[in-house]
This record gives sequence, structure tokens and C-alpha cells, in this order.
Amino acid sequence: MSAPLRLLQLNDVRLVGRLTRDPEMRFTSSGTPMCRFDLAVNRRYKDSKSGEWKDDTSFIPVVVWREVAQRCGDRLKKGNPVYVEGRLKSRSWETKEGQKRSGLEVEARSVQFLEKSEAGPGAGASGGEEEPALGSLPAETSGADAPAAESSQAAEEVPF
Repeated sequence: MSAPLRLLQLNDVRLVGRLTRDPEMRFTSSGTPMCRFDLAVNRRYKDSKSGEWKDDTSFIPVVVWREVAQRCGDRLKKGNPVYVEGRLKSRSWETKEGQKRSGLEVEARSVQFLEKSEAGPGAGASGGEEEPALGSLPAETSGADAPAAESSQAAEEVPF
């Protein structure tokens, strides 16, 4: 009898898009910063029937924690382009009417600003160049299952 097939566990997301609204900054009861925003990600394709170019836009919720969240809340605004690296995470909640809901969101490890900051000289690159990465979550929480414990606890504390 053969051994059971072990599948590689991979949950990796990389996105480039623009914020659809200003980010929402919140803090858990323990003071951990959390930032939420939605990204509009476009895919341009040529329609095979009409020959016209069309856009397919996806709107993707992103959540960022700790120091990276604080920087996103301080510097990002609606329309800013960003590069996000993270993982997909499922989330469940109950509405005020008592209905159970669930959805997928990206839990970001790092967020890179793709546009010059308006913070003044030395704040970033010029023209169309990229700014340096904002950084990643602390190493002790970058493991596959470590963020899940704090994220699920914090998600219960922060009503979104």
C-alpha cells in the first residue's frame, strides 16, 4: 500500500493595485494597530468577439497589522498605488441582524508604496520609481500559523 500523498502547503498572494478609499485605522483592546483597505486590481484583455480592449476589475480587502499598519494608516490615501504581499485568510462574522457572513481577505506581510510620498524631501523616490518597502511583520509572527491566533483574537475585538 502506498503512503498518503502529502500536498505542499502554499498560501501566497502578491497584488498591485490602487486603494478604493482611505484606509481605516483601528486598535485592538491590547493596543495593536490594525489597518484595513480595499485594493482595485485591474486585468486588461482583448475581447475575442468584438476585438475591443476591456478591463476586468477585482476589489480585494486587505488587512495589515502592527507597525506596517500604522505606516499605512499615516501615509496612504484613496487612489494610492501599492504592492502587497501576504496570504489569503477566511473570516466569519455576524451582522447586527444576526446573519452569519464569511469572506476572504488578504492578510498583508508587507506593503510597498509605489508613489512618492507628500511628506517632503527624502520621503521617497522621485518620478515613477518605487519607494523602499515598508517592512514585514515581526519574525515571531511570520510563521504559517502564528498570525492566525492573534488575528482571530483581534478580529473578534475589532468590529468591521
